[in-house]
Amino acid sequence: MPQLCKIRINIECRQNISKSIIKSLYPDNIDFPKNLTLQITNDKNLLVLDFTNNGDLGKLINTIDEILAHIQLIIKVIDDVRS
Repeated sequence: MPQLCKIRINIECRQNISKSIIKSLYPDNIDFPKNLTLQITNDKNLLVLDFTNNGDLGKLINTIDEILAHIQLIIKVIDDVRS
């Protein structure tokens, strides 16, 4: 029987870029694996990622890794554009 797993990741963003990150991640949040959800919110300079999984933990780990890699790339692109 699958275990319900909830993970919250808080990422402090500088220069109020959390809204830009959310907009950039929106296409990644459309066709999520079955039994896995992601809710992304922001509070000032804090980006909050809430993952809920009721199935394969491997998919959860891979999805978190992929989303964090995308966030890292988004921040790098924003920094490159600003400099």
